[in-house]
Amino acid sequence: MEVFSVRLREMRLKKGFRQKDMADLLGITPRAYQYYEEGKRYPDFCGLLLLAEHLNVSIDYLVGRTDDK
Repeated sequence: MEVFSVRLREMRLKKGFRQKDMADLLGITPRAYQYYEEGKRYPDFCGLLLLAEHLNVSIDYLVGRTDDK
């Protein structure tokens, strides 16, 4: 799922959010969020929904099932 971590970071930077902003959205620590971008951990389903909604992309895009945002 390397695609997920790359796209998550790419979209976060494109939208101008800090890692702390994303962690606060998910209710996790900034370090836990960093693990998502490092590909060491993955969010649960509810977290994935929040991320996709906040970044204004589809879940399929985040996880690499499509290149259409």
